[in-house]
Amino acid sequence: MISLRKIPATIVTGFLGAGKTTLLRHLVEGVTDRRIALIVNEFGEVGVDGEVLSACGVPGCTEVVELANGCLCCTVADEFLPAVTALLERENPPDHILIETSGLALPKPLVKAFQWPDVRSKITVDGVVAVVDAKALAGGRFADDEQAMEAPDHDNPLEEVFTDQLACADLVLLNKIDLVDGTTLAALNADLAGRLRAGVKLVGATHGRVDPLVLLGLSAAAEDDLAARPSHHDLEGEHDHDDFESFCLDLPEVADADALQSRLAAAIADHDILRLKGFLAIPDKAARQVVQAVGTRIERYFDRPWRTDEPRRSRLVVIGLKGLDRAAIAAAIGAAPA
Repeated sequence: MISLRKIPATIVTGFLGAGKTTLLRHLVEGVTDRRIALIVNEFGEVGVDGEVLSACGVPGCTEVVELANGCLCCTVADEFLPAVTALLERENPPDHILIETSGLALPKPLVKAFQWPDVRSKITVDGVVAVVDAKALAGGRFADDEQAMEAPDHDNPLEEVFTDQLACADLVLLNKIDLVDGTTLAALNADLAGRLRAGVKLVGATHGRVDPLVLLGLSAAAEDDLAARPSHHDLEGEHDHDDFESFCLDLPEVADADALQSRLAAAIADHDILRLKGFLAIPDKAARQVVQAVGTRIERYFDRPWRTDEPRRSRLVVIGLKGLDRAAIAAAIGAAPA
């Protein structure tokens, strides 16, 4: 008998650096009874997140499909639908699809794509999970300050992306709760709870660690209730990302990674860089080092050995609001524009 069961898909959204990739890695590691396919979308030319997930070495991770240099909310027809079709046409299609959107993507246009006839009959949106960085939210990264809110023409693209992601969510994961104190955490939970639709759950996590059973199997069928998921851009037509930009920096092998980290922190603070990530080649180290920065919080770790067929080079992706001084940032870091 031919099964009529639809393949569930979970969309993981959240602002830049919220911890989406770390969450997905834990999910893949924790799911051992089904084949998982990952579709990873990034804002920028270098696919850092897809590389990190590809290095996970988890048997259940059937395939990582990387869609870089764009946001799925703008490239649904050109990139997302062909990627999904290719997964469905595999001899052994996945049992579950995890989709990581760019940190600047609006989730609603992606959910709407699941209404397309060729997709609707085969896949359903099991749930939309919005990942929130507790430390960044506590620091006001996504909200206007009081002075800015007094200006009637003020437009905060960070706030719009953030609220759109919350409005589309079936579950919100407040991540990195270990970086805030108990009083701040209680205030964040109260603030977020007041922003969410009725029935949307709020869960706390550290380092993106959460039981897969909490996030998978929501059975939300999100494509069927789009009207309940409002967006700033419902009446604006095609969405673009003109408020943001990204660029790449190439570095030689990094002999003193601690000194580089200090330069990165200074450049991030001086130029209000939203997100910085990439890989470093360290002399005498067989493994590449991953760099992940959200604001001036910087994390470095070795993830896998360099392959014999890839060049040992250091490369970083810088993301921020439009108007970044690329030359000054490159000079401060000691890098060359790619």
